[in-house]
Amino acid sequence: MNVLIIYAHPYPASFNAAMKDTAVSVLQDEGHAVKVSDLYAMKFKAVLDQDDFPKPCNRDFFSIPGEQMAGVRNGTLAPDILAEMKKVEWADFLLFQFPIWWSAPPAILKGWVDRVLAQGFAVDLPEGKVYSEGLLSGKKAMISTTAGSPPEFYSEGGPHGDINHHLMSLWHATFEFCGMEVVPTFYVFNAGVMDDLQVSAELERWEEYLRLV
Repeated sequence: MNVLIIYAHPYPASFNAAMKDTAVSVLQDEGHAVKVSDLYAMKFKAVLDQDDFPKPCNRDFFSIPGEQMAGVRNGTLAPDILAEMKKVEWADFLLFQFPIWWSAPPAILKGWVDRVLAQGFAVDLPEGKVYSEGLLSGKKAMISTTAGSPPEFYSEGGPHGDINHHLMSLWHATFEFCGMEVVPTFYVFNAGVMDDLQVSAELERWEEYLRLV
C-alpha cells in the first residue's frame, strides 16, 4: 500500500512529530511505501488565490471552480499544487496528522485541502461525481490528531461538544465527499501535559492501531 502522510505541525520536536515519525516507521516495517508532506517545513502556501492559476482560462471573470477544472485538465495549476496532486494520485491511503487548534485543524492544513483537492481532481460537481462517485474513490483517508484538552471537554454534552462533530467537515464533507473511505480517527487528549510515561504509552497505542489499519 502507498501511504501519504499530510503532516501539519510547526515544531519538529512536538508530540505530533513523534506520531508522524512513528507512523513512518511502523508503516514501512509493515511493508508499505510512505511519503510525507510536511506542510510547515515545505512552507506550503495556505491561501487559495489567483496565483494558483498562472494561465487563467477566463481573464474577465475569476471563478475558482472553473479555473480549478481548467487547471487540472490542462496541467496549468501552480507547481506546488501539481506536486501534491501527484502524491495523492500515487497514494492508496492518506493519513492526516495534526493538532486541534480552536477545535479545528491548523489553517495550513485547510489550505492544503482548498488548493489540492480541487474540482476536477477530487470531485466533479457538474457531472455529479461526489461521495460514492467522487474522483478519489478507492482510496482511504484517516485523521490522527491531538488535543490539549481532556476527553470530557470534547465529549457529547461537554464544554466544547463532540469532537467528531468539529471534524465532520473534514472526514465527511471532504474525505467522503471526494469518494474516499474513512478510517476511524485516532485521538490523543491532554497532549500538552503528558509526562514521559504517558507519551510512551500513547505512542505504543498508536503503533498498535496502525498495525491494524
